[in-house]
Amino acid sequence: MTSTDPTPSRVLVLNSGSSSVKYQLLDMADSARLAVGLVERIGEETSRLVHTPLTGGDKRELTGPIADHAAALKAVSEELAKDGLGLDSPELAAIGHRVVHGGLKFSAPTVITEEVMAEIERLVPVAPLHNPANITGIRTAQSLRPDLPQVAVFDTAFHTTMPEHAARYAIDVETADAHRIRRYGFHGTSHAYVSRETAKLLGKDPSEVNVIVLHLGNGASASAVRGGVCVDTSMGLTPLEGLVMGTRSGDLDPAVIFHLERVAGMSTDEIDTLLNKKSGLVGLCGDNDMREIRRRIDEGDQRAALAFDIYIHRLKKYIGAYYAVLGKVDAVAFTAGVGENAAPVREAAVLGLEELGLAVDGELNAVRSDAPRLISPEYARVAVAVVPTDEELEIATQTYALVRSGA
Repeated sequence: MTSTDPTPSRVLVLNSGSSSVKYQLLDMADSARLAVGLVERIGEETSRLVHTPLTGGDKRELTGPIADHAAALKAVSEELAKDGLGLDSPELAAIGHRVVHGGLKFSAPTVITEEVMAEIERLVPVAPLHNPANITGIRTAQSLRPDLPQVAVFDTAFHTTMPEHAARYAIDVETADAHRIRRYGFHGTSHAYVSRETAKLLGKDPSEVNVIVLHLGNGASASAVRGGVCVDTSMGLTPLEGLVMGTRSGDLDPAVIFHLERVAGMSTDEIDTLLNKKSGLVGLCGDNDMREIRRRIDEGDQRAALAFDIYIHRLKKYIGAYYAVLGKVDAVAFTAGVGENAAPVREAAVLGLEELGLAVDGELNAVRSDAPRLISPEYARVAVAVVPTDEELEIATQTYALVRSGA
């Protein structure tokens, strides 16, 4: 899959978490994946690296202590080298980094400089769980290949086009501005990719299409995309706002927090943990795996059934809200783990919205496929689609376009 073009065309995509690194190596000459992998439990004795070469060879798994991100990327480099894909390859054009929070400053992929790093660090207070890990991954990659362009692709970038009336919270303006309190949105690379692919599925240019994108995974978000431009999204200052998620509450009366502090005596950290890690589906029924929830429903479990109904009710509210925001909708696109695989979720989310032109064909909805596809009947005024997301390809595409442009 190596390009005959002498220009370097490979991009390594890194998604660095607090104790993990996900990676993919792609050749942008034909958008082919060369290798994928994951390092998890970094800093523990039970660290694990799973590496899958896609150019031939077997999947490999290594276990044992990996002390830090530097050691993790060194191990990744060694595994890639075994397949002739090492980080020292002259065919490597750049390293693309997923960075969760870019604030308002970064609305596009950006070559990482010290000034860029300083701004990412300044955003740590609004992304304390994500940006520090992203910074660590960038610093480590820079130390391994200081000569190579490193590009930050921000989760928030796609949503910077939201108008002020959608991005502002109705609180004191001076306080909001002083502390950067506004709606930023997340999952931007997925929403950008899926909205474009949905337009392609309809045989139209993105500028001609209005799409409601539903990114439904353990984290979940919705977006309203008008002519390829995001005009609203469900996540806000943090990824906690919006839809019911695997472990996050989504939308909540802010006074619940005061009530828990005053009446239950809970600390800020305890409330943070409750809303981010012990709420959503897991808080409602003890499971955040939609397959398990559906199995329990089939067995008559009322708690699981209520959790599912709450999840669908919130999802349906956002479909209706974004229909109103857009005025005209060409497609609703389901994506991510639940959106792509849970046919009952798609069916239930659209049920009762026939007056809005939405419907799902039962047979088409039941088909399992990795390909983008329509699941609405031909008579439906609004297309309902399943569009598998590809955030790594989106990051690689944006990274490669930037370095090729010489920006």
